[in-house]
Amino acid sequence: MTRPAHLVLADGSRFEGVAFGAEGVAVGEVVFTTGMTGYQEILTDPSYAGQLVTMTAPEIGNTGTNRPDAESSSGKPEVAGFIVRNRSEVSSNYRSELPLDAYLVEHGIVGLSGVDTRRLTRHLRDHGAQNGAFGTLPPSELLERARSAPSMEGLDLVRRVTCKETHPFTEGTPEGFRTLEARAGQGAHVVAVDLGMKRNILRSLVDVGCRVTVVPATTSADDILALSPNGVFLSNGPGDPAAVTYAIDTVRALLGKTPIFGICLGHQLLALASGARTYKLKFGHRGLNQPVKNLATGRVEITSQNHGFAVDSTSLPAGVTPSYVHLNDDTSEGIDIPGARAFSVQFHPEAAAGPHDTLHLFDRFVSTMATSR
Repeated sequence: MTRPAHLVLADGSRFEGVAFGAEGVAVGEVVFTTGMTGYQEILTDPSYAGQLVTMTAPEIGNTGTNRPDAESSSGKPEVAGFIVRNRSEVSSNYRSELPLDAYLVEHGIVGLSGVDTRRLTRHLRDHGAQNGAFGTLPPSELLERARSAPSMEGLDLVRRVTCKETHPFTEGTPEGFRTLEARAGQGAHVVAVDLGMKRNILRSLVDVGCRVTVVPATTSADDILALSPNGVFLSNGPGDPAAVTYAIDTVRALLGKTPIFGICLGHQLLALASGARTYKLKFGHRGLNQPVKNLATGRVEITSQNHGFAVDSTSLPAGVTPSYVHLNDDTSEGIDIPGARAFSVQFHPEAAAGPHDTLHLFDRFVSTMATSR
């Protein structure tokens, strides 16, 4: 039985569709991602916490879902809701364990199919990402819920997705899927601060020979240094970076005391800790085909990205230099702080799913730790 449903944006725009997955109402910031594949990784990426994710690829669900491909530490989806054009009712892949609809039901995630996602994406590009609500309620009630939802600006979502306690991580990428050359036994000890970390980042650190200890986002600098790390990694994560004040304080206290490598939210926190500013983008960068320029080499690299905030490159203080820029809008995609042995990038070099042009950054981190030991 079909369940007619609506998506209503905070500006009053209405989109018709059919509900699938779990029953209920989904409320959050409506965003779009241009990835043609990897929908399960998108569903389980903690950086999407609090968001209603629109897939621009028209056919979703045809490869099903499985447990190994989950990116969140919990193994569960982190999105607030999932919006697609066509939901495939047939899943065909040798690794598939559950069809998409059953997967969303199992995890309590509300989905919406049959939406004109091209129209929705164009609207978000023109008017910006904004709060919305979808479900089988009357559109007037959905509009009220959309308008009463909290703004993403000023919202700390890291506490919702970070791990609860310190733990080791030893799982590398399975053979046959590995892109980085395995270097087990090199032994650099990395303390990874979990701000909403994707598992494939941790696998990549293990692949290049690191011994990894994961700590919650609220861990103090003193407690991190007490673990005697050779380097500290700052992960991706959701929400407004400026609202994660406790992590900014921690990074500021770590600067100059140990090598630091940050990705996505970790990049923004490193910039904030150094004295720079961040701001909210109109509709963000989300997808597997984002072009960036390496300012040191002049090389163009294709990257996977998922963020709605950016570092204000005009606010970088002395001693902090830009390392990458986005070729679509010239926004900051990376910084170097040579005096503190720290660097970060806005994109995801581990890219699951996505391109592997920038995996060399894990080698750079290993080299930085080796010369600092």
